[in-house]
Amino acid sequence: MLFGTHKIVNNQLTVGNVSYSEIGKKFKTPLYVYDQKLIEKCMKEYIEQFKSAMFKTKVLYASKAFSCLAMYELCNKHGLGVDVVSLGELYTALKAKTEPSKIYFHGNNKSIEGLTLAIESQIGCIVLDNEYELENIKKITKRLNKGINIMLRLNPGIDVHTHDYIQTANFTSKFGVSTYNDQKVFSLIKEIDREKLLIFKGVHCHIGSQIFAGNSFSKAAYTMLSFIKKINSETKIKVSELNLGGGFGIYYTEEDDPESTESIVQNLITNVEKYLTDNEIKIDSLVIEPGRSIVGNAGVSLYKIGAKKNTFGGKNYLFVNGGMSDNIRPALYQAKYECAVVNKMKAELEVRTIAGQCCESGDVLINNCQVAKSEIGDYLVVFSTGAYGYSMSSNYNRITKPGVVFVDDGKVKEVIKAQSLEDLIKNDILLGDNL
Repeated sequence: MLFGTHKIVNNQLTVGNVSYSEIGKKFKTPLYVYDQKLIEKCMKEYIEQFKSAMFKTKVLYASKAFSCLAMYELCNKHGLGVDVVSLGELYTALKAKTEPSKIYFHGNNKSIEGLTLAIESQIGCIVLDNEYELENIKKITKRLNKGINIMLRLNPGIDVHTHDYIQTANFTSKFGVSTYNDQKVFSLIKEIDREKLLIFKGVHCHIGSQIFAGNSFSKAAYTMLSFIKKINSETKIKVSELNLGGGFGIYYTEEDDPESTESIVQNLITNVEKYLTDNEIKIDSLVIEPGRSIVGNAGVSLYKIGAKKNTFGGKNYLFVNGGMSDNIRPALYQAKYECAVVNKMKAELEVRTIAGQCCESGDVLINNCQVAKSEIGDYLVVFSTGAYGYSMSSNYNRITKPGVVFVDDGKVKEVIKAQSLEDLIKNDILLGDNL
């Protein structure tokens, strides 16, 4: 399926009025290529459609899907806040001149350096994961004599139909404090409220990623709202903000049937408004954190075809000059993708397994797919790698990380340079005489 500005022109696949063949010749491959117009369209849809007359709404971009200076610039341009999960993401967001008050800091084991930078910079909120982190925050705020807003991450115990590795709200999850351990939750909230430099803002949950069942988000909303009512009753402390996280699924293959942004956010708004009205409780603001659904379909991985191999066992390979070092998801999650040979969009098809160059039998991007008959030197794209492709890339086998470009109205803009061989060894230290 072609998304955004993708078109087929004279048997060539194009994006933003530029052919992928042209992009491949101009830049080193592998290369992550993003349709800037589609990213911005997705951002606008969330901002315009996630609204309520009963409470304020906030859209935070989930940085872990894909982050860089240029990506944060787009968030700034369209009024999105950002959620960050590490010192590196926080530092990058601040360097991109993101308004600190629009930054929320997540994570189950935040570093002292990360917490210190967050408090020094007076970011919008730290989302607390556990009591040990609270002790660190208390020490840092006292040392700096600076206050900070705190939300508490709760685990509502909701199982969702997605891969085990991206479920984040079942009873064994490493994230948050279980709502079934309510006395611990109440104790933490009271402790936060007692601290002069800490301001308790509300509660957060995130039930997982790549979720298609809209009722899962509604269930999470109802569970969290009912627990907010319990917090109000048990602690007499106001919960002003509810953050429902993200995890909205996207299309990767024909097996996927995602809901539209409009359907997701309007159902959420409707359900939250109904619960608040029926139970006579109030919140000041509702927050969501989309990431994959903003960048996933906007990005592709562009490769050059290097070789073909027909095995004795009957599996026929098409090798590309990348693989699990730039897209670990097929090996890690058994994630499925679609692909195309960009200069042969109407050619005869054959069955091939798209495999990478890493020294691993598991370095397979797509198993037994229908792909155009191709030649060495042709370019191939794997679609919908805009989320978690670059973010999870590595230097496995000492392979250099690909660069990233944004394409918009005929312009190809480099936003992350490809690693060079010198980049690869710049932090290595020779032992020399110390051998």
